[in-house]
Amino acid sequence: MGHTHDFVPATSLDYRRLAEKRLPRFLFDYIDGGANDELTLRRNVEDFQSIRVRQHVMRDVSDIDTSTTLLGETVAMPVVLAPVGMAGLYSRRGELQALRASDVAGIPFTLSTLGICSPEELRAQAQKPFWFQQYMIRDRGAVRRILERAMANGCTTLIFTVDMPVAGMRYRDTRNGMLTDDVGSRLGRAWQLGRRPRWLYDVGVRGKPHTFGSISDQVSDPTNTRAVKAWVDSQYDPAVTWADIAWLRGFWQGKLVIKGILEADDARAALDAGADGVVISNHGGRQLDSVASTISKLPAVIEAVGGRLEVFMDGGVRGGIDVFKAVALGATGVLIGRPWAWAIAGGGEAGLVDLLATFKRELAVAMALTGARSISEVHRGLIEWDRC
Repeated sequence: MGHTHDFVPATSLDYRRLAEKRLPRFLFDYIDGGANDELTLRRNVEDFQSIRVRQHVMRDVSDIDTSTTLLGETVAMPVVLAPVGMAGLYSRRGELQALRASDVAGIPFTLSTLGICSPEELRAQAQKPFWFQQYMIRDRGAVRRILERAMANGCTTLIFTVDMPVAGMRYRDTRNGMLTDDVGSRLGRAWQLGRRPRWLYDVGVRGKPHTFGSISDQVSDPTNTRAVKAWVDSQYDPAVTWADIAWLRGFWQGKLVIKGILEADDARAALDAGADGVVISNHGGRQLDSVASTISKLPAVIEAVGGRLEVFMDGGVRGGIDVFKAVALGATGVLIGRPWAWAIAGGGEAGLVDLLATFKRELAVAMALTGARSISEVHRGLIEWDRC
């Protein structure tokens, strides 16, 4: 993979630096950016930073166990690799690299509907079942076909994203010409690509085919990124309601997790619709700007449904101490998106293996220095909000 000699990455943000150097600008912005003024994107991170951890000493912490169970699955730590679209453009066969890294780390990987690699490609190398993510699209037959294919490839857990009836306004994508196809935009993208020859060869050439694997049989030309994007955009369904989740529950045999919940009443509705879990999520600040951070919404949702279904959260998680804080507030586990995308873009599979090992060590250190020997001993009393 070859890191630069003067810089050895240690944290999520270190890998972000490397990703920025290696990716064409429009791809880096696509991972890195948020909606509108990116207020929610920043708030997700800042609100984690405003939680204090309470240190306790002189406890026997010689045997720290970060493992737990998520939806009946034993995992090495309460972390899941979130669905990330187009990861195969950030690194060569990026979803496959992330899957292998998740197997090393002993945590679940979630394949996005808009992933480059197909479920079949992942299944051929998976050591354990991976999770799958889907949106409700207008063509219900397509939803069913995509999910039957996921089930046929061993997926037992479905993350169903419900906060995309329409796409958010992401102005970085406008500024870098990703959304338009006039001559100026095409020249701009060509210039960005020309400045990243290593990416062009490794991902652009050696990483083909750049098809959207899970929907390759739903569109006429799955190698035409713009045609696929047009199909996807036309399939966002603003008419989706909880009745559609009940329809889904009718044929999806595995675990069902509803992603995109922020308010307690929506969490209760997900429970009533037959969900096994929810992900408190604002889509990483990529959908509606000015909504609250996810970590600030966690306590109310836990209070509303905690114990009756598993409550996950994503958004703003940048390291193991953030994982500790979320679990202390009652989360079953967290999903990470940008950190793993930055890691594979900046350091490939080895980079992500390294980052996940760092997450686990950070979590273990936080547990040791707060006196919690197991995940079940991480509780609300070990943190406090900094309201100053």
